Amino acid sequence: MKSTWRFVLKIVGLSLAVAGLICVIIGFWDKLAEDVAAVAGNLCSRHGKYPEFNDYDDDLFYED
Repeated sequence: MKSTWRFVLKIVGLSLAVAGLICVIIGFWDKLAEDVAAVAGNLCSRHGKYPEFNDYDDDLFYED
């Protein structure tokens, strides 16, 4: 009987932890989105720093 209650309490604790994590993500969504956009911008800006990628003619990949 004791192990059943422990299992139930573990399930309840895990559920509360997941709910708390979801609330934190929702609460800080705007700041997280800004950080992700900044990282994506930094990764895109580094594209020009690698000369081995500059020798490809990207216009050949797109047909009009």
